[in-house]
Amino acid sequence: MSTPTSPRLASELSVDHRDRLMQCARRVDFPEGTRLFEEDGLAERFWFIRTGTVTLDIRVPGRRPTVIDTVNAGELLGWSWLFAPYHWHFGAEAMTRVRAYEFDAATVRMMMDADPRLGSALGHVVGQVLAQRLVSARVRLLDLYAAHGSGL
Repeated sequence: MSTPTSPRLASELSVDHRDRLMQCARRVDFPEGTRLFEEDGLAERFWFIRTGTVTLDIRVPGRRPTVIDTVNAGELLGWSWLFAPYHWHFGAEAMTRVRAYEFDAATVRMMMDADPRLGSALGHVVGQVLAQRLVSARVRLLDLYAAHGSGL
């Protein structure tokens, strides 16, 4: 089973929407090993990765967090900020040094409400990210646990 390609924010939004969104961006830099967020934590921001790689993980009882996906340069990190109650569904850690643009979720949600075209376009991008993350999590969990439950 193949996983869909992550949407690239730069190619999915119009120039006007990108420019407006970037007006509220803040440059951030995370050293390797930095936890960006924890599963169930409050999702108050999201990132557009400029350089580096972030791993996404889930908690598995009795085990260390299991990596289920990676987010690379040019990709959007975070979708939980768009859906109430705004809590992360995964954890995230900088696998390498990461440079990113950080966005305040409440500010972007207000922009989306004020401009339905921006809201629709960004909602579409986030929906693609959400679908890709769920497929990746499913594939990774099948890789980890299918043999245990298959009777092999």
